[in-house]
Amino acid sequence: MAKQLNLLGSGQIIPTALHAEMQRSYLEYAMSVIVGRALPDVRDGLKPVHRRILYAMHELGLTPDRPFRKCARVVGDVLGKYHPHGDRAVYDALVRMVQDFSSRYPLLQGHGNFGSVDNDPPAAMRYTETRLGEIANEAMLTSIGEATVDFTSNFDNSQQEPVVLPAQLPILLLNGCAGIAVGMATNIPPHNLTEVVDGIIALIDKPDLPDEKLWELIPGPDFPTGGEIVDTAGIKDTYATGRGIIPVRGVVKTERLVIPGRRRKERTALVVTELPFQVNKAAWIEKVADLVNQGRLEGIADIRDESDRSGMRVVVELKRDATAKKVLRQLYKQTPLQSNFGAIMLALVDNEPLQLPLRKILQEFIDFREETLTRQYNHELELNQRRLHLVAGLLAALKKIDRAIDLLRQAADGSTAKIALIEELAISEAQADAILAMPLRRLTGLERQKLQSEYEELETRIGELELLLGSRHELMKALKKELRSLKRKYGDDRRTRILSPAEVKKSALTSATSKATRKTKETTATVATVSESTPTIPDNAAIEVTEKGNIYWQQPEISAKKSDDLVVYSEPVAKNAQLIAIADTGKAYPVDINEIPPASQTTPTSLLSLLPASAQRDANRVVAQFFRPYNAKPLDLILLSEKGRIKRIPASELENLTNRGLMLIKFKDGDRLQQIDFVKEGMEMAIATSGGRILRFVVNDEQLPVMGRNALGNLAVRLRFHEKIVGCYVVNSDNNLLLISQQGYIKGLRVSKIRLGSLGDIGTNALQFAKKDTLAAMVLDRPNTQIIALTNTQRKIPIVTESVSFWGKDGIGDRLPKLKANETVESVICL
Repeated sequence: MAKQLNLLGSGQIIPTALHAEMQRSYLEYAMSVIVGRALPDVRDGLKPVHRRILYAMHELGLTPDRPFRKCARVVGDVLGKYHPHGDRAVYDALVRMVQDFSSRYPLLQGHGNFGSVDNDPPAAMRYTETRLGEIANEAMLTSIGEATVDFTSNFDNSQQEPVVLPAQLPILLLNGCAGIAVGMATNIPPHNLTEVVDGIIALIDKPDLPDEKLWELIPGPDFPTGGEIVDTAGIKDTYATGRGIIPVRGVVKTERLVIPGRRRKERTALVVTELPFQVNKAAWIEKVADLVNQGRLEGIADIRDESDRSGMRVVVELKRDATAKKVLRQLYKQTPLQSNFGAIMLALVDNEPLQLPLRKILQEFIDFREETLTRQYNHELELNQRRLHLVAGLLAALKKIDRAIDLLRQAADGSTAKIALIEELAISEAQADAILAMPLRRLTGLERQKLQSEYEELETRIGELELLLGSRHELMKALKKELRSLKRKYGDDRRTRILSPAEVKKSALTSATSKATRKTKETTATVATVSESTPTIPDNAAIEVTEKGNIYWQQPEISAKKSDDLVVYSEPVAKNAQLIAIADTGKAYPVDINEIPPASQTTPTSLLSLLPASAQRDANRVVAQFFRPYNAKPLDLILLSEKGRIKRIPASELENLTNRGLMLIKFKDGDRLQQIDFVKEGMEMAIATSGGRILRFVVNDEQLPVMGRNALGNLAVRLRFHEKIVGCYVVNSDNNLLLISQQGYIKGLRVSKIRLGSLGDIGTNALQFAKKDTLAAMVLDRPNTQIIALTNTQRKIPIVTESVSFWGKDGIGDRLPKLKANETVESVICL
C-alpha cells in the first residue's frame, strides 16, 4: 500500500493548506458555473445552453420554412456536440424558448404540448417537435460565421461552436433572463421590442441622452402575460442601478351575476383576465381556496376557472354582503395576484459578471453590433475585392481572346500557358488560374455582358462597403436602418400597463357588462347587462372611430375636434343596442360603451384596448364595428380574408355575445380577416385584387351557401404570387367604382362593364398599368362621400370624385396631380 502511494516518486507531492486548496477549487468551480452555465452574455443575451440549442438547430437546417423536427433529435445533437450535461436540462431550456407565456418573443416554434400557464408539464421530447422561430432565424443567425463572430472548440475538440451569436436585437432585454449562479443571481425582466429599438436609436443619435429621456422611450418591462405595474419607483431603481423591486398586479374586472331560479339572485364577481408574470394560475386558485377554507379570506362564495383557448378567465364569485374592493384588497395582500418582481440586471461583460443599468446594457449591445457589422463588412469587402480581381482578369482575357487562344495552343503544358498569360496580359497568378479554368461558354456575347455587369455591381458594392467602413456615421446609419426594419417586422404593442399613481389610487376595478354564461348541475348563471354605475354617455351622443383605430363619444351640438386622425365611422348610440367589434382574428366581441371615453379626453383610447386581453394579444386591428340590431330584416354576414377566402353566415350568430368572443371564421397559414359586409340573397358583390382584377358575382345559395361558424369558407378569387385583396363592396349594375393605383393613377369604371362571374374565377382585368404598378384601392362612388388617399409620406390627398374620368376596362386612368416624385398611394379611406 505504501508503494502504491509513492508512485509519483520522491519530491512530487506538494504540501498545500486545506483552506487554500478549498478556496482555489471553489472559486474555479464558481467561475465555471457563472461563465459556462448560469449567466447570460450581455451581447446576445443567451446562456450557453440556449446558444448551443439555436446553433445546433441552425446546423440542422430547422428554419421557419422547413418542417418541424422531433425535439429528441435536437436535444441529442446539442448533447453530443456541444453541451455535455443532462438531457433534461437541455429540454427544459428548449421548452422555455417555445412557451409564449415564458418568453416575450419566443425564439423557437413548437408543435405539440409544451406546457401551460397552469404549470402543466410538457410532453416528453419524443412527442414534441420544434423549429427556429422567425425572429431567431433572422435576428440571431442570419450572418453567423467565423468572419462575423469568434468560434471555439467544443468539449472534446471535435467541433467548433460560436462564442456568441451575431444578435441583431438585444435579446437580453427583450426576453429577459433568470439564473442562479454561485454567490449571485440574475433576474432580468422582458421588454417591448418597439420601445427598446427606439431607445437604442435614440442613444445612437445622442449618446449623452439624459436618463429621463431614455426612460420615456423605454418606460418599463413588458411581461408576456400582461398585468399592471403599479409603481414606477422600482423601475427607475432598476434602470439606474441594475437592481430594483417592481410590483405587478393581475388585471381584474367586476361583473354582476344574475342567477335564475325561484328567487332572483344577484351576485358580484371578480373576473381575473391576467396574472402577474410567472404566477401559476392553478396554484393561485388553490391558494385562494385554501385561504377561504381556513377563514383567512372572507367574502368569497365560489371560485372557478373558465379559461379557454381565447384567454384567461377566473371568476371569483362574492357573497351577497361582500364588498368587491375589500375582497380585492385581501387578494392583493394575501395571494400572488399582486407580487413583486425582483429585478437584478446581472450579465457577463468580457466573461466578468457585472450588475448593469439600462444604459450600459444598451451601450454594450451597440458596441457589439458595431464590431459585428465591421467584421461582416470587412469580410464581404475582402470577398468582393477578390472576385473583382478575378473578373477583371477574365475581361482582360476576353479583350485579347485571339491572342490568349494562340498562347494556349502553343503552350506545352498548363504551367507554360499560365506563365505566358501572365506576361502577355500583365495579370496575376490568380487571374491566370481563373482564365485557364474559364469554360468555353464564357466566350459568348451574353456571358461577356454578364461579366461586365458583375464587374460594375462589384465596384458599386465595394464603394458602398468602403464608405461604411470608412465612416462611423454611415455604419451607424446602416445599423439604424437594420433596427427599424426588424421593428417593423417583429414589433408589437405593449401588453403590460404601467399605471400612474392616480390610476393606482383610484382603483384597479372596472365594470364589465358582457353576457357570459356558465352551466352547473342545478342552475344556469347569466351575467346580466348591469353596470355598477349609470352610463356616462348621453342618449343623443354618437360613437366615432378614427382611421388609427381610436374610439370616443361625441355630442352632436359640439363641433368635431380637429385632428389628423380622421373619423371613418360615426353612429348614434341606439337604445337597447349592443356595440360589436370584429377583430382580424375572425372573432366578434361585445364592447362596453360605458368604457368609451369622451372626445375631450386628451389621451386617445384604441378600440382594440377595450376588447378582452386575449383579443388584444392575438389581434392586430379591429376590422369593423357596428350596433346590433342592424336591421329588422334578416341579413347575412360576408367575411373576406386577406388570402381570398370568403364565407357567409347568418347575422343572427352575433346574438348573445360573451366577453370571450365568438369565432365567426377559422383561418390557417397565417391568414387574417380583411373585410366584412352585410348582404341579402340575390345581391351582387365586387372583389378587387392588387393585380387590377375585379370579380363580380351574385350572392346565392348555389355558389356561396350559408355556413357554420367553424367552416373555413370558400375560395373567392384566385390570387397570383404577391397579389392581395384590396377592396370588396356590395354593388348593383347602376353603381360606379373608383380604381386608384399605387403610382397615383385613378379612373372611374361602371359596374355594368364588369362581367358576372363565379366564385373561384380569376375575375375581369379592370385596370391596365403604365409601368410597375399595382391597384392600391377600389372605392364605391357613393353620394356625399369624401375620399382621401394616404401616401407613403404620410400625406392625405383629397380626391374630388366629380373630376374623375370614366374609362373602359383597358384604360390606365388619369394621374393624381398632387402626387410628388417617389410618392405612392398606400391606402384610401372614405369619410
